[in-house]
Amino acid sequence: MSEDVRPGFVRVRLDLSYDGAGFRGWAKQAGGQRTVQGEVEDALRTVTRTREGGYELTVAGRTDAGVHARGQVAHVDLPVEVWAEQREKLLKRLAGRLPKDVRVWRVAEAAEGFDARFAALWRRYVYRVGDAAGGVDPLLRGHVLWHDWPLDVAVMDAAAKTLVGEHDFAAYAKKREGASTVREILDFGVRRRADGVVEIEVRADAFCHNQVRSMVGALLFVGDGHRGVEWPRAVLDAGVRDSAVHVVRPQGLTLEEVAYPVDELLAGRQREARRVRGAVHSVSRPAPLDVSRPEPS
Repeated sequence: MSEDVRPGFVRVRLDLSYDGAGFRGWAKQAGGQRTVQGEVEDALRTVTRTREGGYELTVAGRTDAGVHARGQVAHVDLPVEVWAEQREKLLKRLAGRLPKDVRVWRVAEAAEGFDARFAALWRRYVYRVGDAAGGVDPLLRGHVLWHDWPLDVAVMDAAAKTLVGEHDFAAYAKKREGASTVREILDFGVRRRADGVVEIEVRADAFCHNQVRSMVGALLFVGDGHRGVEWPRAVLDAGVRDSAVHVVRPQGLTLEEVAYPVDELLAGRQREARRVRGAVHSVSRPAPLDVSRPEPS
């Protein structure tokens, strides 16, 4: 069991995906609004026949309203006796109880030291855009944004590369009280698929609120010729929000993958992340560890 799991409980990892269109984001909210966390916790409470309270999920990345996920990861601490009874049938029971726009694909006892949020090495998002004159394929409209100007993918890719590295992304983030806006982008690139859809892919240790959609907004302005290739980096270096940087709509954004270190390094990663984030009251960048190639989620 993980080092911070209460006695008598087992930490369980859930790998899941969802279509974000019908949700007000991941996190539970007041007022009864529909959220992914609320749906999954309700399903868990039902299938485990929990009469009082429930089990709270911890997630790798709290996606905003309308944002999708293909490779989301969460964990929940279940009583030992509940896990012993449910482990062979929990996945199928959840499939029967959950709405069709959210699916849990894997349920397994987590390795020692696992924490869906704090043990993560990086998160990978892809934003998809269509720039065909006729619009977006109707079968893809819920996951691809239509941009009504032709895009130069090579110029967008060059601009994205200027944002790689550790920086203060205050110019691209919605500021939260007491939260650091320093993040490290590990990879950032733009490509065009064979069907013409443009994919903007970014991988980082963590992201600020609205950061990905703001950076995509800047790259679209570069791609359609409204700004030069140097503009996104100039905005970053200025350190303040630029009114020309638009937060693009959420439907094009998907959390594709969350990666973790090998099992024996999970506890160390979690402790370091908690130490660093606690020091700045935020989700700022944990110091890197000497790890082998991370396992994909």
